[in-house]
Amino acid sequence: MTEILLIGGRSGAGKTSIALAVHEILARDGIRHAVIEGDYLDLAHPAPAPGFAEGNLRMLWSAYAAAGYERLVYSQTISVLHMADIRNAVDPGARVTAVLLTATDAEIERRLRGREATPESLAVHVDRSRRMASRLESDADACATRVTTDGRSLSDVADAVISLSAWTYSVN
Repeated sequence: MTEILLIGGRSGAGKTSIALAVHEILARDGIRHAVIEGDYLDLAHPAPAPGFAEGNLRMLWSAYAAAGYERLVYSQTISVLHMADIRNAVDPGARVTAVLLTATDAEIERRLRGREATPESLAVHVDRSRRMASRLESDADACATRVTTDGRSLSDVADAVISLSAWTYSVN
């Protein structure tokens, strides 16, 4: 049976970092899985038509599935808003665990300050992140478990995320 661990959250919440930390823990424990960063599946200019990312995900996952993979760690900002679309692109019968990473505005601004090159870019990304946080909180399905990342190590958050999936592994 295919299992999908969705990791969503606003910019700066730690999606990519947590997905990589989850990967390291699962790999250490010998748990076969694949990781796909969904934010890049339709990153193009001009923006492609709706459904483009799901088509790319379907193609990527078919290659993983053909190689015997049954577990997918999928990180994308709005993944928790599109659980059904992602499940259908991967495997309509897949079991999905959805996690919404959260952080305070102050923590997000601190993190984004470390990666944005100009004050103008920082202001745009902080504002966009705040708006997305509001949307995610109001529109995310009740089955998406909120996990805060403020003041926590990557391994601590990754352990919490993995434990929600019920995938067998050993906690550090």
